[in-house]
Amino acid sequence: MGIGLVDPILLSIAEALRAGPSEVTLLFSSYLGVQVLAMLLTGASTARFGAKRTVVGGLALIVIATAACAMAGSIGQLVALRAVWGLGNAFFIATALSVIVGAASGGQQGAILLYEAALGLGLSTGPLLGAALGSVSWRGPFAGTAVLMGIALVLVAGFLPADRGERGAPVSVVEPLRALRHSGLRWTSVGSALYTAAFFTVLAWSPFVLKMGAVEVGLVFFGWGLCVAVAGVLFAPRLAARLGERRATVVAVLAYAVLLAVMSVDSRPVLVVAVIASGVASGLLNTLFTGTAMSTSPAPRPVASAGYNFCRWLGGAAAATLVGHLANWLRAEHAPFVVAAVLCVVSAVVLALGTRGPEPDGELPADAALVGDEMM
Repeated sequence: MGIGLVDPILLSIAEALRAGPSEVTLLFSSYLGVQVLAMLLTGASTARFGAKRTVVGGLALIVIATAACAMAGSIGQLVALRAVWGLGNAFFIATALSVIVGAASGGQQGAILLYEAALGLGLSTGPLLGAALGSVSWRGPFAGTAVLMGIALVLVAGFLPADRGERGAPVSVVEPLRALRHSGLRWTSVGSALYTAAFFTVLAWSPFVLKMGAVEVGLVFFGWGLCVAVAGVLFAPRLAARLGERRATVVAVLAYAVLLAVMSVDSRPVLVVAVIASGVASGLLNTLFTGTAMSTSPAPRPVASAGYNFCRWLGGAAAATLVGHLANWLRAEHAPFVVAAVLCVVSAVVLALGTRGPEPDGELPADAALVGDEMM
């Protein structure tokens, strides 16, 4: 919810703090850049301190950072605080995924569907709450995120089983990078990085092209997030069962490329429809990429997850940093969408050629969507 909560107020932040689009998109790049580097530490932290302590520590950092964001007085302070937010998020995201996969009773793919369902629900409801709070003040969504993550902190601290007394074997910070030596995980991660760059192009740049108020942007991204949730839980397992996980991913990423190309059309109604529809492709890809990455590597789950997320969010950090500059360099407001479409085509080629061989074990079963249905 925290991601979508802030998205509707990007224009409000720019106006209130007298910042340009390139400065405001640094809110994404500082967040993602620190998160990328911190991903390398998550496996070592989990092995040394335990999964629960790592997740709780990450949530505590997020609560502190988001509360401080609500009181920031300049774009520079916001960018710095977003970096702290990214540090906490790294410990939370990578560790939470491995914990859910290890603990859920429905098996690995059922756990991934639950994870993606929660992600999709948060992405869909976050923009609505962000728009409501942002209509009062741009500081409101940051304060709202602090409250939400505070609730998450209490829930995790109270209900997640305590770490066992024994600790896992020490894990080096370079282990996630070594895990990427496995060709299946490496090329899946590279493909995901290219897709995530396109994903954050839509997330970080479309509000500036739409030029709409916080409430209107919130409604657009509510529709987008709803599509992410439904597609990730209901459609992805069926597509994987029909085509195979890898082929399904290639088809979905090419569909995303087509929608990004449509976004380059200079028409606000067309852009609104394309952004909302892109949520379907994003929902498919979030589930398919995660399922492939978690099932293709022989490395321990926390290590494989950290290596995969390192590459994945590296793509998002690069896109968030460059997206505003691309529009200036190419002197075209819609140019970032064209570049993102090209990245998706390259992602499809990488997946098709770089991951040849038998499909990984743990394909998403068609009936696994029932787990998601219960969650919905």
